[in-house]
Amino acid sequence: MMKVLLINGSPHKDGCVFTALKESAKVLEKEGIETEIYHIGTGSVRGCIACGSCKSRTIGRCAFDDDPCNEMAEKIAGADGLIVGSPVFYAGPSGALCALLERAVFSTEDQRLFENKPVSVIVNARRSGTTAAFDRLYKYFSKSNMVIIGSQYWNGTHGNSVEDILQDAEGLQTCRTIGQNMAWVLKALEGTTPPVREKIVRTNFIQ
Repeated sequence: MMKVLLINGSPHKDGCVFTALKESAKVLEKEGIETEIYHIGTGSVRGCIACGSCKSRTIGRCAFDDDPCNEMAEKIAGADGLIVGSPVFYAGPSGALCALLERAVFSTEDQRLFENKPVSVIVNARRSGTTAAFDRLYKYFSKSNMVIIGSQYWNGTHGNSVEDILQDAEGLQTCRTIGQNMAWVLKALEGTTPPVREKIVRTNFIQ
């Protein structure tokens, strides 16, 4: 059975972001796709210190194993698709979520563990900042050869409580459309052969 991992990047386990993610998950489950909502929690999260230790490992892991980074990366690698949810803080995604994604993406990029997986994001704001947060999150995935899943509008909900989100009919419909599009793309890709990638070339402009 195919599986989609939904990451809840909010400090509130059952709050606005969870409610939005659950709307996508319900559609995926109706389509026969297993879902798991993974909450990053409220513990301390490290930022990348550019130590390079992950590049010396054959399996691609961050050297720091005292926060959710490596567990989250393993869950992404083991899923067929990914939806990442975040609250909007100062017109951007959660800092803890960004720190985890930076390390998870960087430490696994040589092994290409996320490559070819369909991915989408959902952000929630009380009022504004959704599109800036939405754009920032996609930066992690568009450079990872992931398949970007869109919706009928920019992927955001609005509200300051679960009750508010449940009144955002357009936002919830956008979440359901993400679920539909994710299921459609996963089924369309099933059994296909992904592209054979060239070796990555990196150019420094200052010699």
